[in-house]
Amino acid sequence: QVQLVESGGGLVQPGGSLRLSCAASGSIFSINAMGWYRQAPGKQRELVAVITSGGRTNDADSVKGRFTISRDNAKNTVYLQMNSLKPEDTAVYYCKAGIARVGVPTFFDYWGQGTQVTVSS
Repeated sequence: QVQLVESGGGLVQPGGSLRLSCAASGSIFSINAMGWYRQAPGKQRELVAVITSGGRTNDADSVKGRFTISRDNAKNTVYLQMNSLKPEDTAVYYCKAGIARVGVPTFFDYWGQGTQVTVSS
């Protein structure tokens, strides 16, 4: 069994900052890419940022220069530092990870349960 648990969401004023965390746990053999996605009401889920096991990153144009994705491989955890937040960043944020379980030599995508981020004055 593998679980992804997100934390760090909340209510913040425009221009503020939040740091999201997502920790993977369970019978994990290996993790390749980890990423953050978001879904606003009435909109499709979209990629925010992704990071490979080697640390290469790719960010959506809408968050470039404001959000930074990072990971701690020893802790099986991915982070999203969000600065200069705007009302349009309001959404449920989900983490996703490609994980191979112990004894299963195939990577599958696992999702967290989501954490709400609301940017409002």
